[in-house]
Amino acid sequence: MSAGDSGGFYQSVAVFRGFRSLMDPALYAPLPDDWTIGVADIVDSTRAIAEQRYKSVNMAGAAVIAAVTNALQGREFPFVFGGDGAGFAVAPADLAAARDALAATAAWVRDELGLTMRIALVPVAAIRAKGLEVRVARFAPSPHVSYAMFAGGGLGWAEAAMKRGEFSIPPAPPGTAPDLSGLSCRFEEMPARRGVILSVLIMPTAQADPAAFRILIEDIVSLIERSPEAGRPVPSEGPRLRWPPQGFDLEARAERGGSLTLRRAALLVQTLFSYLIMRLGITVRGFVPRAYLTELVENSDFRKYDDGLRMVVDCAPELADALEQKLATAAAAGVARYGVSRQQSAMVTCFTPSVTRSDHVHFIDGAGGGYASAALALKAMPDRAVA
Repeated sequence: MSAGDSGGFYQSVAVFRGFRSLMDPALYAPLPDDWTIGVADIVDSTRAIAEQRYKSVNMAGAAVIAAVTNALQGREFPFVFGGDGAGFAVAPADLAAARDALAATAAWVRDELGLTMRIALVPVAAIRAKGLEVRVARFAPSPHVSYAMFAGGGLGWAEAAMKRGEFSIPPAPPGTAPDLSGLSCRFEEMPARRGVILSVLIMPTAQADPAAFRILIEDIVSLIERSPEAGRPVPSEGPRLRWPPQGFDLEARAERGGSLTLRRAALLVQTLFSYLIMRLGITVRGFVPRAYLTELVENSDFRKYDDGLRMVVDCAPELADALEQKLATAAAAGVARYGVSRQQSAMVTCFTPSVTRSDHVHFIDGAGGGYASAALALKAMPDRAVA
């Protein structure tokens, strides 16, 4: 986001553009030993999604990134959105601010969304003591933003440790509100245009040959890239808007100050103004609606790597079938575990620190279970080859 970053390390990591290169180990740099990994996820997110609360679940995951970004005053740091949670890494100088933001977010999720968020801070040194590594790369889907890719198994270990109750930190006291400025979910769901929205998680098995897993991931990425726009689920003209937006109440709850009734009233006026500007294409104070939508499409975070491949793609059913067949073969060979979830639409949660800058980020998930449902399928898969 802003130039510079905590500790200078992350800014020094070279940015790459071609997603097919994501398995190249030369692109990844080890985190400094004195850094800390932050992890968060929603407890029993599958139940919340079954209750049609998937927007709340995604808002909670994105809120972690927004709160930490705002607490660090826009300094760049590596993060990854996981649908029902998030992971990130911070330098020692930013640890206290990140801790407070994480604790405040968990309190806000509890108080405003009625969900329970687990949170933990895990020293990189503790991960390395277990024989694992945390390496990061920077993938740029556009000239305006870059997203972190994580490798080495350390982030996954940190998430598992959090779920065991290790390294946990308590939520802030009731009523504590994080700074979620810029976080919104105003756009409509994006229906599949090519047949199906496919949420995919692919992880190596414990005994997987790294070379075989790399070949599998590169083959899967090549397969998906046969689809127009590499399967990006965001339409080229941008997602649709309506007023009042579907995520109106969630955004009102993310605002600070005043009663919820007053926040809702103020947001109704604000979103109506925004809707008219976007609908009519009116340039206001440096904000150009057409440019914003173009950047939204280009900046969308629909594929990533965090110790495994994570994608939400819009593809033909035949392509989805071919992908699942390839994954089933890999699972039978003991190369990978996987989870997939098919749905008819995708959704986007937006983090726009400034409407006049181009570095706004947009987190994509499936709107019918998404990453959380895919993760449930992955967990049910044995971590070994099928005899």
